[in-house]
Amino acid sequence: SESIRKALSMGADKAVHLIDDGLAGSDGLQTSAALAAVLSRIGFDLVILGAESTDARMGVMAAMLAERLGVPQVSLASKVEVDGSAITIHRQRDYGYDKVEASLPAVISVVEKINEPRYPSFKGIMAAKKKPVETFTLADTGVDAGQVGLESAATAVVSFANRPPRQAGTVVKDEGDGGSKAAEFLAGQKFI
Repeated sequence: SESIRKALSMGADKAVHLIDDGLAGSDGLQTSAALAAVLSRIGFDLVILGAESTDARMGVMAAMLAERLGVPQVSLASKVEVDGSAITIHRQRDYGYDKVEASLPAVISVVEKINEPRYPSFKGIMAAKKKPVETFTLADTGVDAGQVGLESAATAVVSFANRPPRQAGTVVKDEGDGGSKAAEFLAGQKFI
C-alpha cells in the first residue's frame, strides 16, 4: 500500500492493488498468471516492468506476462517513445544501441537508469490520498487459489547463504619492481 501511494504521489492517476494471502510464496510463473488476470480484467495499452526483481533477479517476468497476454514484448529499454499505436525503444549495446519497434498493446521492461524519478511534492502526497485505488483478491480475478502460492509453486529455493565478508586486499608497493610483483600476484591467483 505504501508503494502504491508513493507512485500516486509521484504522478500516477490511479492504481490497482492485487492482494491476497493465497499469493504468498508464489513463483514467477504464478505471479505472471495473477498479473495477467488483473490486466485482462482492467485493460491496458502498455505494461512497464523493471528489467529484473531485486530478490530472484530472473529478468523474465516481462516475457512471461507478454506471452500470457498474447501481446508483443520488448526488453531492456533505456529510452521509450510511443507514437499512436506503436512503441519504439532504444536498448543499450556495446556498439551503441538497438532500436526496436512493436505495436501496442505491449509489455516492456526498462533498465534502472531509464530516468530519474521525480520526488513526491507535498501537493502530490496530499493529492495521492484522494486518487482511486481499486483492490482485487484472487477471487475477483478468477485465479484459482490452488494454482498459486508456495504449495503449488513450480520452483523452490533449495538453499541460500549470506555473501562472505570481503577479505583484505593485497597492496603492492612499487619500489622499481611493482610490475613484476603485480604479475606474481596475478599468476598466484591464476589470472595469468
